[in-house]
Amino acid sequence: MLGLEKYIASTSLDPVHKELIKIRASQVNGCAYCINMHTADARKLGVTEQRIYLLSAWRESDVYTEEEKAIFALTEEITLISQHVSEETYENAAKFFDEKYLAEIIMMIITINAWNRIGIATGMRAV
Repeated sequence: MLGLEKYIASTSLDPVHKELIKIRASQVNGCAYCINMHTADARKLGVTEQRIYLLSAWRESDVYTEEEKAIFALTEEITLISQHVSEETYENAAKFFDEKYLAEIIMMIITINAWNRIGIATGMRAV
């Protein structure tokens, strides 16, 4: 896991994208510890309270860019994956990001999902 984190830190992923991915996946997974940690980290990056509060209802909100909405759709499909990411979701994200950035987004989503499962499995609590 630490190797994945080191890799993610070396990518070109926008720091705000990283934190929004972490928050949204953690919301879907129900990991209170991770939600608490990453909302604090997002605030430090200047993400507004409104953008944090509306993240669970991103489809009905106008505070996110189309690029961010593509990231959230990809985050949800990977987090809830039972088959594969739909072509529609992948192609929509590919309109905004090149292959390298998309691969980095996917690795970020996979990494936070693993951390969520560790946090939930071990009963970690938000402080």
